[in-house]
Amino acid sequence: MKIRKNSYEKAFDIVNYTILSILGIICLYPIINVFAISFSSYPAYVRHPLMIFPREIELTSYERIFTNPLLISSYKNTVFVTIVGTLNSLLLTVMTAYPLAKSKVRGSRGIMLYIIFTMFFNGGIIPTYMVVKTLNLLDTLWALILPTAMSTYNFIIVRNFLETIPDSIEESAKIDGAGHIRILFELVIPLSKPVLATIALFYAVANWNRFFESYMYITQRSKWTLTLLLREIVSDNADIMNVTDPTAADTVFPKTMQCATIVATTLPILFSYPFLQRYFIKGIMLGAVKG
Repeated sequence: MKIRKNSYEKAFDIVNYTILSILGIICLYPIINVFAISFSSYPAYVRHPLMIFPREIELTSYERIFTNPLLISSYKNTVFVTIVGTLNSLLLTVMTAYPLAKSKVRGSRGIMLYIIFTMFFNGGIIPTYMVVKTLNLLDTLWALILPTAMSTYNFIIVRNFLETIPDSIEESAKIDGAGHIRILFELVIPLSKPVLATIALFYAVANWNRFFESYMYITQRSKWTLTLLLREIVSDNADIMNVTDPTAADTVFPKTMQCATIVATTLPILFSYPFLQRYFIKGIMLGAVKG
């Protein structure tokens, strides 16, 4: 039976939808504007800087950036950090959460408190930098992977999910002669695919967008990630703009080059959000409720 809303509820819905629509337009407009400028000629941008549709379509900027070796190397570095970092983080998170999800493990409570403590306090920027330097990780992509290998928040979600797996399943596997490692990889992990898929998305997005660590630990251009490249381009670095053909600076303008590079570097992760949003919401709920 359809429930009829009173006048106050209808008024609330109207105000609510209006505010959300305005916020949505505010969030989407800059993205649409950058996309339109990237495909437009510079004179068209000067005449219509607030455009939402491309004018006088020109692809010179895209031709330049896709032949730019710095952009290509930054893409490779970002893909490497995203894939290797995500797999490493998943493995570490699962192997840490699995034993701590069992109440029979001695000292599990103390270890949990120690891990949760890191959510509120950390060593700070300078001590972390000194650790990375001492391990000879500066100017390597591993500096972006190892120091942030495990998120405490993701660990808690995985641990809470593993606690919901009945002990009888593992006990039956032990009767058949399976050890803890075999139970983990052949039984627990297949049963945990929903939460692991969600956590993989969390880690992948974080690794793709990693900027602070890149800015702190990477100085060589050949080791740059896309976030560092975007920073240089947005800051109007002419040398970065024309790294492949400095003599063409009069035909490719910085503004259209900026927008084209922003579109090229953000589209992969931007397109993934509409398809993965339901997994993000599901992931928050998977390990949040116990009972």
